[in-house]
Amino acid sequence: MPFMRTDLWRCAAVHAPVRDLVSAGTLEGRSVSWLNDTHSFRFLADPFGFWRDEILHVFAEAYDYRDRHGRIDHLAFDSDLRLLGRQTVLSMPWHLSYPVIIEDADDIFMLPEAWNSGTLQLYRAVSFPARWEPVTDWLFPVAAIDASPVLYDGLWWMFFSPPGNKQERQSLLCAAWAEKLTGPWYLHPGNPLRRDLASARPGGTPVVTAAGLVLPTQDCSRTYGGAISLLTITDLAPDRFQASVSGHLAAPASFAPWISGLHTLSGAGPVTLIDAKRISLSPARHLFDLRRTVGKPFLKI
Repeated sequence: MPFMRTDLWRCAAVHAPVRDLVSAGTLEGRSVSWLNDTHSFRFLADPFGFWRDEILHVFAEAYDYRDRHGRIDHLAFDSDLRLLGRQTVLSMPWHLSYPVIIEDADDIFMLPEAWNSGTLQLYRAVSFPARWEPVTDWLFPVAAIDASPVLYDGLWWMFFSPPGNKQERQSLLCAAWAEKLTGPWYLHPGNPLRRDLASARPGGTPVVTAAGLVLPTQDCSRTYGGAISLLTITDLAPDRFQASVSGHLAAPASFAPWISGLHTLSGAGPVTLIDAKRISLSPARHLFDLRRTVGKPFLKI
């Protein structure tokens, strides 16, 4: 049976604020706490979170190659990053990932990617962290991929990649703006604002710096989510956009064996949440794909 390349991801907290990492342009020498193990072709990726009452709440894509389906899990950690509990908080018939968490006034929102559903849906916490309900008056004009919102210069901005073929999903950057998070949202007339496999698809939370707005983007030039390119946006308005790459973050050798990719950089106060990739060559994926195709129970591996 031939070997199959399988991407596996693992989440971690870097013990430094995201602005420090953006400024340094490297993860070398940073203290890291791994937040989960990866077993049997199940993984966690796309971590986003924030602190409340000395608890770090992390939301991430929980993926299983047995059904090739992503759900959103919540993990709670104490101040020493010891795991307190884990639960699935959002599951749909379609794949979910990239669960951006937004605090706006007294509300907490989640904005997960769900482009296979044909839409981008905003959710409001009705009983944090376990219960979420769709925001009924929310309407976004595109089924955006890895949508990354930020409040900047008095406007809400949403950076995303558009639906399309694999190349387009990994190499195009678009934007929209609104006066309120809940909209209405208006697409930037210059879309796509950027075409580049190495620095277009969003990969984390935008960071406001003295040099401009820094958007983590995925470098997919050699492999999907191979590294983070820091895109500094120096001119941003509803009719203007100017940006250039100002840095590049890759998984350091100390992450071994998780050194084949890095595709999320999201701030959470004194720590920064990341995910790192290793590539498995196990033939077990063939068995999962075959059994899913014929509808039989999965082997336990």
